[in-house]
Formats: sequence, structure tokens, C-alpha cells
Amino acid sequence: MSDFISIALSKGRIFDETAPLLARAGLTPHEDPDTRKLVIDTNRKDVRLIIVRASDTPTYVQHGAAQLGIAGHDVLHEHGGAGLYQPLDLRIAACRMIVAVRKGFDYSGAIRRGARLRVATKYVRTAREHFAKKAVHVDLIKLYGSMELAPVVGLADAIVDLVSSGSTLKANDLVVVEEVMPVSARLIVNQAALKTRRHLLQPMIEAFAEASVSTS
Repeated sequence: MSDFISIALSKGRIFDETAPLLARAGLTPHEDPDTRKLVIDTNRKDVRLIIVRASDTPTYVQHGAAQLGIAGHDVLHEHGGAGLYQPLDLRIAACRMIVAVRKGFDYSGAIRRGARLRVATKYVRTAREHFAKKAVHVDLIKLYGSMELAPVVGLADAIVDLVSSGSTLKANDLVVVEEVMPVSARLIVNQAALKTRRHLLQPMIEAFAEASVSTS
């Protein structure tokens, strides 16, 4: 198995927007992404895809269960990046990490007064670092879904979350008050595998680099 390459991907937007890159890199999955199979063979006998939860992608690559992976910058920032080489911003699955509050909430005034804000997010590390840089005192409330509900029902003053079109925020009377960082998907590589199996991984990295340029 030493000459076998596994690429960790998550279902949904990452998989959908990675598919054209895989095709341009000469890789064709043998299964539809909607399959329940978690290990998908490709047209190359030495390359397979493993389907994981988005937040788990860096962990699979870090520990060598996959040699390559594709993960959002948001996920990588939360993970911390240990054991990972990030050679490429693939410029897919683009969105923004933002701070949002309910319409009418005086966010700027609360910050000026030194108020302690309650912030709901699943991106705890990112939120903590963002507010620490601004010297804003916050109590972080970790949620895993329906982030927009937190300000509506009074659980939190603000949320830190990803936004693409902004339609969900608008539908729940929330407004963006700050941008934390732009987010897109990155190619990640297990650092140890790159040292021992560079002859296999470097051509794949270069293929993804060429594919990402051709799609931009």
C-alpha cells in the first residue's frame, strides 16, 4: 500500500467544485458522489477518494490516513494546521467568515462601551483570535448549526459564521458588521508523506495547480 494515494474530500460544495479539478488532473471517480460508499476508486488504480466530514479532513491528512485532502481555510484555521503542508489555494468554494448581528443592534456602540458580547459560533478558535485582536471581551457559545437563530431568540448578541450569498442572514433580519477573513478551499498534504513519497505526490500537486489555473 506504500504506493497508494488517498485524497480526503467532503460531500457537498467541496466535492462538487473539486470535481472539475479532478477531471482536469486526470482523475475520474468510479462512483457518484451521492453514493453511501466512503471509499471511492478512481480511474487510476493507485488513487482513491475517501469521503469524510469537512471538519475531519485535516485530521485524516495530518495522521496519514490520507496523503492529500481538500479543505476550506475556515476548517484549517480551526484545526491549526499541524502536520500539514498547504501548497495551493484552489480558489473554489469561496465565501467569507463574518460577524453578524440582528438588525438594529448597536454593535459599534457596544464595542465602544466595552460591553462583553455573547457570540455564537462553531469557529471558536477563529472567533477568539478575532476579538482578542480587537480587545473586545466576548463569551463564546459553541453551536453546530442554525447559527442565525442565536441572535433572534436572544441566545447571543452576535454570530461568527460563513456567508456566501447572505440570503439566510437577510431572511432572519441579521446584518454583517465585520468581515473576519475570506475563505476558499486549499489543497493540503501530509508533510511526512511528501518527504517519503514525493515522487508520487509532487506530480499530483502540480496537476492540481495546473487544473486550478485553468478553471480561474
